[in-house]
Amino acid sequence: MRAAPTILHLDMDAFFAAAEQASKPSLRGKPVVVGGLGPRGVVSTASYEARVFGVRSAMPMAQARRLCPNAAYLVPRFQLYRTISEQVMELLRRLSPLVEPLSLDEAFVDLEAGGVAFGSADAREAGERLRRDIRAVTGLSGSVGLAGSKMLAKIASEEAKPDGLFLIKPGTERELLAPMPVRTLPGVGPATGEHLRRAGMTTVADLTEAGEDELVRLLGKSHGASLYRMAAGFDDRPVVAERDAKSVSVEDTFDVDLHDRVRIMTEVGRLAERCVQRLRASGHSGRTIVLKVRRYDFSTLTRSETLRGPTDDPAVVREAAGRLLDSVDTTGGVRLLGVGVTGLADFTQEDLFAQAAGDRAAQQDPAAEAEEAAVPVAEPEPVEDPAQRRWLAGHDVRHSQYGPGWVQGSGVGRVTVRFETPTSLVPGRVRTFRVDDPGLTPSEPLALVDPAAEGSPGEVRPGEAEPRAEPRAEPRAEDGAEDGGGEGAEEGVGQASPLASRPKSRSDGGGPGSGASMSRP
Repeated sequence: MRAAPTILHLDMDAFFAAAEQASKPSLRGKPVVVGGLGPRGVVSTASYEARVFGVRSAMPMAQARRLCPNAAYLVPRFQLYRTISEQVMELLRRLSPLVEPLSLDEAFVDLEAGGVAFGSADAREAGERLRRDIRAVTGLSGSVGLAGSKMLAKIASEEAKPDGLFLIKPGTERELLAPMPVRTLPGVGPATGEHLRRAGMTTVADLTEAGEDELVRLLGKSHGASLYRMAAGFDDRPVVAERDAKSVSVEDTFDVDLHDRVRIMTEVGRLAERCVQRLRASGHSGRTIVLKVRRYDFSTLTRSETLRGPTDDPAVVREAAGRLLDSVDTTGGVRLLGVGVTGLADFTQEDLFAQAAGDRAAQQDPAAEAEEAAVPVAEPEPVEDPAQRRWLAGHDVRHSQYGPGWVQGSGVGRVTVRFETPTSLVPGRVRTFRVDDPGLTPSEPLALVDPAAEGSPGEVRPGEAEPRAEPRAEPRAEDGAEDGGGEGAEEGVGQASPLASRPKSRSDGGGPGSGASMSRP
């Protein structure tokens, strides 16, 4: 524990949904839900406007649609989110060399290690400056918590939400924690919380009054003692700049259970390719291949195989995952598949024996030498069929005539696009095209803030006050949209409600799914 609040916790506000609102003027101030849009999709992030209706992260998408039918439902754009996250993390690294990222939108910073804060006043100044810089660079808002420990700094950022700063002065920790529910403390999940509730402990004050011995009796020596210390406000964990990755994995939940063995094998191979891409992007190789299969009855099976050495070869990972699948009974159907690699290393150990055997075989076979000397003929690149493209709700597109826009909905052979950019002053026009329109192509996300433009949205220059929010222009009735634009071609206008209760936003969640981006009123 520190005598000064020099540990900072940053948490971006409703990160995925806020990024979508910032890039789409027509969605600003309206309910936005980001996640998988299929029948088994899950909410990744909900905007504060959607949370007023009860939509929460990790909620089934079908339930979210029932609670807030007029929200905009979008598929995540992780490329955009990672770009923004890199900009934010760069700002944090300017404050201190000790930055501990927890996710794309969340991190701890040791201000003392960076020499920017040694007391409450300069810590608060550093936090306010960080918030201004984030808004100027990304156009988004973040909440900042400052305290003498990591646990308290995270709690402080929750209290600061949305778009605020909360500083916990040393000596006030117990007073602040006492009325909070036990689930506020790290390590207290639903099961532990229910166990404590049955014992008559619902607040942090109840834990401290019960004493360490009682908590040890209820939860065990390690967990009970740790929980008592946290309830008393003690947390001596340091900010760790680099955390070693333990595994890399990808998984997909399918809208309909898979029964065809060939299709299941194909999906496993595709997941293995994606897993290796992530593995290489992180600069690692791995030795143990893991296959995860969730069957029709929700039973989950995990199989693993350890290789002779670490690898980042997609063929090796794909073949190992295929062998693991052979040992799993998928007769009743499969609802989820996952492929992962553990036992990570920062090098690849080649199979020298196999390589030597291959060299000897080539030397003994003259035909092999002739084949190696032959110049391969380059095959022509396959031409993409526009009709086979997937137009995901919320993703970026560009039209040869109308310019950049985003997919508002698709279906029955049509795709509806709203043409607007992050810097548009009013909502853009909506037009509908055939899915195979040659002028319509997928596009890269546009930057939320133009650094070269004067008066970028959200920018606060030194010595200036923060800008006031300008009233939003209401969208006009759109023209130019053809009939039969498919489900989601029409936007439902959500109600703006007071932002009274704003719980934590999570950034991990559902992957791309199919479905409409907008629900009809």
